[in-house]
Amino acid sequence: MNISSNPHGQPLGITTHFQIQQNVSQARMSSREIADLVGSRHDKVKQSIERLAERGVIQLPPMGDVKNHQGQTVAEYQICKRDTYIIVAQLCPEFTARLVDRWQELEEQVAKPAFDYAAVLSDPRTLLALLTENVTKVVALEADNTELTKENHLLEVKVEQDAPKVAFHDMVVVSHKTYNAAQAAKIIGTGRTRLLQFMRQKGWVTRTNEPYQAKIEAGLLDVKLGTFDHPTQGTIPTCSTLITGKGLTKLQAMWQSREANLLEQ
Repeated sequence: MNISSNPHGQPLGITTHFQIQQNVSQARMSSREIADLVGSRHDKVKQSIERLAERGVIQLPPMGDVKNHQGQTVAEYQICKRDTYIIVAQLCPEFTARLVDRWQELEEQVAKPAFDYAAVLSDPRTLLALLTENVTKVVALEADNTELTKENHLLEVKVEQDAPKVAFHDMVVVSHKTYNAAQAAKIIGTGRTRLLQFMRQKGWVTRTNEPYQAKIEAGLLDVKLGTFDHPTQGTIPTCSTLITGKGLTKLQAMWQSREANLLEQ
């Protein structure tokens, strides 16, 4: 058996014939077409279909919504070949010949190749146009791939740059731990005195290094109350400022911004 190939390298012959036969077997005729064929009202045809299905003569076919000539959405049954003969025989047996002709038209349309390979191969201009179109598509795809490669590279660079920030966030914020001024200063990379001075400048703590209530309510600072036994004054209440993970993350960003501004000056 001689099996040729199409321009896309796909074999013609047994496989294509099977696909055509499969398409023909899956062809459907709408209840609207049957109504037009036999000269009956569409609603009457639908009623006949439903009665036949209720009696078990046919299976109730699937229904789909289509637009009619007036732009209205109409529900139509999509009926297989076998059941169309039963329906027409029920409605108007004399129109069976018309139904046979209509099915022949439908099957010819399905079986007709959507692409005439022989005509393309015999016409150099058509073949050249197709090749040009394919080359244009390939060039466009390569340009898209290049752009995607650049975007992926930029994302990879950003991930690498953000990795320390992400690691710091996961270590500090997720842990729900609090830090005193000395611990926070060591993590940020400065001294306790300088950090407290910076926090006073930014309105986080008072002149006595006690946290402002607004910063506590914002979840940036916390307070630890205690007592101190003074040798002459007795027990004295104490208030220690603690920095939350959220506050430490914000302070670190503010401190880095401060250093960047100093370098630019």
